[in-house]
Amino acid sequence: MRIIKATLEHLDLLAPLFVKYREFYGQLPYPDSSRSFLEKRLERDESIIYLALPDDDDNKLMGFCQLYPSFSSLSLKRVWILNDIYVAEDSRRMLVADNLMREAKKLAKDTNAVRLRASTSSDNEVAMKTYESMGFKADTEFKSYILPIHSD
Repeated sequence: MRIIKATLEHLDLLAPLFVKYREFYGQLPYPDSSRSFLEKRLERDESIIYLALPDDDDNKLMGFCQLYPSFSSLSLKRVWILNDIYVAEDSRRMLVADNLMREAKKLAKDTNAVRLRASTSSDNEVAMKTYESMGFKADTEFKSYILPIHSD
């Protein structure tokens, strides 16, 4: 398995799996909007997306993760948010997520980040166990809050 950084050339490969990821979390597919969203992130260098590919096939995507940059005012350092991670159904139990997270951790180290943040739905036991096996710890120092902003 190879982990590579996505470019605009990978959009056609990435977009369908991104749609499946959104559907996994109960969102409507919106394939055109999903592709456009990814395209903007890549064009504007607003995220880093890693792709997991088999060693012998450039046209099969096993999984992806998307990271967004942020910063910590308290530590005066960069933070990376592992916002999205998804593994294709036929590639599960092959350590794809582990390999993607190792690459994300390497990015964090290479950019002198103070931490890598991840979150998942509270009922996603598989993701929680995977995060914990990779060294992630539950945040006991800060409680997160969300303020939904709806456009009318």
